[in-house]
Amino acid sequence: MKSNTPRTLCAPSVLMGVLLAALATPASAADLVQIYRDALSNDASFAAARASRDAGLESLPQGRAGLLPTLSATAFTQTNNVDILFRGAQANSSREGNSNGLTLTLTQPLFNWASFMVYKEAGYKVAQAEATYALAQQDLIVRVAQAYFDVLAAQDTLDLTQAQKTAISEQLAQAKRNFEVGTATITDTHEAQARYDLSVSQGIAAESDLEVRQRVLQQIIGKLPDALAPLRSSLQLSVPQPSAMEKWVQTAEQQNFSVRVQEAGLEIANREIERLRSGHYPTLNMVGIMSGNSSSIAATGIVNTNTDTNSRSIGLQLAVPLYAGGSVNSQVRQAVALQEKARQDLESSRRTAALQARQSYLGVTNGMAQVRALEAALVSSQSSLDSNKLGYEVGVRINIDVLNAQQQLYSTKRDLSKARYDTLINGFKLKAAAGSLTEEDVAKINVLLGR
Repeated sequence: MKSNTPRTLCAPSVLMGVLLAALATPASAADLVQIYRDALSNDASFAAARASRDAGLESLPQGRAGLLPTLSATAFTQTNNVDILFRGAQANSSREGNSNGLTLTLTQPLFNWASFMVYKEAGYKVAQAEATYALAQQDLIVRVAQAYFDVLAAQDTLDLTQAQKTAISEQLAQAKRNFEVGTATITDTHEAQARYDLSVSQGIAAESDLEVRQRVLQQIIGKLPDALAPLRSSLQLSVPQPSAMEKWVQTAEQQNFSVRVQEAGLEIANREIERLRSGHYPTLNMVGIMSGNSSSIAATGIVNTNTDTNSRSIGLQLAVPLYAGGSVNSQVRQAVALQEKARQDLESSRRTAALQARQSYLGVTNGMAQVRALEAALVSSQSSLDSNKLGYEVGVRINIDVLNAQQQLYSTKRDLSKARYDTLINGFKLKAAAGSLTEEDVAKINVLLGR
C-alpha cells in the first residue's frame, strides 16, 4: 500500500506539471510563416528590392516610346512697333500691331535602329528586374529562417546551460555532504565548484548571445516577437528530391536567379553594341506640320491690315551621320569590352550556383546523418550519466566522472539541436540555389514547429 500511495499522488502532480508547462508557452508565440510575412512588410532590404523592381518595369514603356509618334505644339504672340524713316523726306511711317501663331508637329520614326535596340534592351531589363526581385525574395526567406533558427538555437543553449548549472549545483551539494560525513575528499567539492563557476560564466555568455540573435531578427521584421514556436523534438527530416546531387547542380546552373540576372545582363550588353553601332546608320522620320499665323498691322495714314495664314505640310526627313570625331567607334569598343565582362560574370555566377548547390546538398545529407548519430549519442550519454551517478553512489566512480558525463550529455543535446537547425537551413539554401525556393517551402517547415 505504501508503494502505491506515491504513485497515486504523483499522477495528478505530473498532469499539473504538463498543464503548467503548456500555460508557460505563450499563446502568441510567432511561427516561421508569421515571421516571414512580417518580414515581407517590414524588411528594408526587401522593400528596396521591390522598389527597384518597380523602377525596372518602367524600362519597357520607355523603350516602346522611342518607336511611337511624338506630337509637339508651339505657340507665340508678339507686339510689333516699327518706325520707318525715309531719307530726304519730310514724312515718316510708323506701324504697330500684334502677331500670333500656333504650330503642331507630328513625327513618326520610320527607321531608327538605335530606338529599336533600346526597345529590345528594355525587354531584357524587365526580365533582369524580375529575376533580381525573385532573388531578393529567396534571400529574404533564407535570412528569416536563419535568424529564426539562430534565436531558437541560442534559446536552447541558454536552457541547456541553466539545466547543466542546476545539475552541477546538485552534484556540488552532494559532494559537500559526502565530505562532511567523511566519504569523499575536498577534491570532489573543488571540482564541482569549478564546474559550477564555469557554468555560470557560460550562462552569461548564452544570455548575451540570445539577445544578439533576437536583435538580428528584430532588424528584419521591425519588431521583437514575444516568443517563437520551437522545433518539435520528434522531428523527421526528409531527403532532398531528387536524391542525386548532380541533378541539383544542373538545375542550379540553369534556373538560379543570379544566373538569370547575368543572362539578361549579357543580352543587354549584346543589344548595347548594336545600339551604339547605329551611330553610323541613317535615320528616317515622317514629319507632319500644321501651323497658323495671324497679324494685325496699323500704319500711319494707311488702313489697318489683318492677315491670317494657315499652312500644312507632310514629308520625310532623312538624317545621315557623316563624322562624329571617332566617338561612335570608341563607344562600340567599350561596349564590346563590357560584353566580355558580362559573359565572364555569367560564367562566374553559374559556377557559384553549382558550388552552392553542392555545399547545400551535402549540408542536408550529412546533417541528416549527423542528427541520427547524435540521437544515438544522446541515448548513450544519458545511459553513461545514469551509470556514473550510480557508480558514484556505491563508490566505484568519483565526482569528476559524473561531472564529465553531465558535460557530455548537455554538449550532445546542444549539438543535436544545432544539427537539426543547420540541416533545415541547408534545405532552404539548396532550393534557393536551384531557384525553386518559395513561400510553400516555408509552410512545409512551419508544420515541424510546436511543442
